[in-house]
Amino acid sequence: MRTFRGLTAEEISALQANMCTASDWTDVEVSEDFSPCYIKYVRFSGKVRLGSFNKEFTLSGGIRKHSGIYFATLHNVTVGDDCCIENVKNYIANYTIGDRTFIENVDIILADGVSSFGNGVSVSVLNETGGCEVVIFDRLTAHMAYIMTQYRERPLLVGNLRKMVEAYVGQVSSATGSIGNDVIIADAGYLKNVRVGDWCKIEGASKLKNGSINSNQSDPVHIGVGVVADDFIICSGSSVEDGVTLSRCFVGQACRLGHNYSASDSLFFSNCQGENGEACAIFAGPYTVTHHKSTLLIAGMFSFMNAGSGSNQSNHMYKLGPIHHGKLERGAKTASDSYILWPAKVGAFSLVMGRHVNHQDTSDLPFSYLIEQLSTTYIMPGANLKSVGTIRDAKKWPQRDRRRDPDKLDFINFNLLSPYTIQKMLNGCKILNDLKKVSGENSDTYSYQSCKIKHSSLTKGLKYYGMAIDKFLGNSLITRLMSFEFSDLAQLRSSLKSDAGYGDGNWVDLSGLIAPENAVDELLNAIERGSLNDVAQLNHCFADLHSEYYNFEWKWAYRMIEQYYDVNLSEADPQMLSSIICRWRNSVVGLDNLIYDDACRELQLSGVSDFDEDPFVKSVCEHIRVKTDLAEKALEKLKF
Repeated sequence: MRTFRGLTAEEISALQANMCTASDWTDVEVSEDFSPCYIKYVRFSGKVRLGSFNKEFTLSGGIRKHSGIYFATLHNVTVGDDCCIENVKNYIANYTIGDRTFIENVDIILADGVSSFGNGVSVSVLNETGGCEVVIFDRLTAHMAYIMTQYRERPLLVGNLRKMVEAYVGQVSSATGSIGNDVIIADAGYLKNVRVGDWCKIEGASKLKNGSINSNQSDPVHIGVGVVADDFIICSGSSVEDGVTLSRCFVGQACRLGHNYSASDSLFFSNCQGENGEACAIFAGPYTVTHHKSTLLIAGMFSFMNAGSGSNQSNHMYKLGPIHHGKLERGAKTASDSYILWPAKVGAFSLVMGRHVNHQDTSDLPFSYLIEQLSTTYIMPGANLKSVGTIRDAKKWPQRDRRRDPDKLDFINFNLLSPYTIQKMLNGCKILNDLKKVSGENSDTYSYQSCKIKHSSLTKGLKYYGMAIDKFLGNSLITRLMSFEFSDLAQLRSSLKSDAGYGDGNWVDLSGLIAPENAVDELLNAIERGSLNDVAQLNHCFADLHSEYYNFEWKWAYRMIEQYYDVNLSEADPQMLSSIICRWRNSVVGLDNLIYDDACRELQLSGVSDFDEDPFVKSVCEHIRVKTDLAEKALEKLKF
């Protein structure tokens, strides 16, 4: 631990010769190896502690500057070893500064009174008028925020979550701000009540007030030119630059905000990206992306979402104000110039094109196209299952996880097909079959949720959903079979049994974390009882849910295989399982062929004739080969 001592008379004389002054030299303490040589034109007041200054900094362009303090006013400040502080126009007050930090050409850095540095700020997400507030803090996850907003009917739950946050806020509140080790703050304006983590770079920011920048050596944060931020948390690995304006916002790990993006009362979780446009009261779950100047995201919940240029939503109908909000479930996209009138829900991995004003709920028709024709919404159920774009997105998300911090906050399940989406397809099949029964097999169109479904679209939707269900259930079965060794019927049946505690019933998507609803309910009950009352404990529970996903998935798939195929797996035999595997192979190859055809059509529009040389087309062909081989191996394994 660093120790400090008082200044010697010789050191005071040397500092005075370097044009330094102090309100009381006895309040200035220094490290044992302190030298006054590199302290010039500095005013000290209050309690000041100084480290040693031995290091040289090499700046861009090759310029070298020796550590030290030049032309600055320090009040109640501790400065670590080998820092360089130069040209502070006003002053630095009530801060602890770490080692090897470089501060140059700034206006003012101060902590004024006791601050929680952005922790505890209430963000009016989704409903601008209140009612879905999320209290932000350093350790906020997408999953905790989801619970805060989506379980408002359980006030004890929400209240206990708030108590957890309040306890954390109490721990981090202080009258002294902190700037970590190896930080660069250059050409910045006004910094008030801002806590800056290690290795952060703040270059040209205009104003930062009441916030935390949780940078670290593993995943530094960059704050760029012209940034204005009030009441904020910015997590590791993120960059906020080029004139971004933030007010009451949480920016999660590895996010990218730039090109004059503006956001208020919004949450951005892992790997989000916002450029040029505007956000107001949005819940941007992992991988929410918007690039375009004309795009406004307002009062919506999104994840794995890409907003096309000109995308817009309305959260009020000029009656009771902006009280409405909506949800695009994971993977949903909006095409250019799309519009949705909230409240509305759009099913997972769906594509929205045109203007939609009928408050539709298509959450049980995932992977659909929602197309506007003559002011009417037409649904094409399951059409996105054969889209090359859907598969491309599913592949790119894991590859674009920019988080380098070993302490990852959000637990992200990237699976395209899961119990969450398959249960919705099963619901969708029932909806479509019921429409046929009610309106007749030969109807030209069917009405659903103030929308229309054409006869051909309904027929294809049932086909696509059936193939996807076969694909998922068969894949779960094969994964199970290939994970165990068996040589007789008893061992085979034993290997299929699941010992998971959860998995049956409905599943939920906690903004990236997919889990059984009954497991989540048990977690929420523990929070209500008070037996789970700590933020770290809660995040550990989220980690456990995520790590157990495949065990839970098999328990769900086991029951669903029995129901869907009308079989009893406790009496399974090779012939029964082989028939399911063959259905799986046919569905996988069938969907891949549809994706292959879709890719070829798009390449043809671009003037490409040699389709099979395209990298994506090659990957589809390789996928067909690999899965066909896997089916043969599984079938062979059943021959005992």
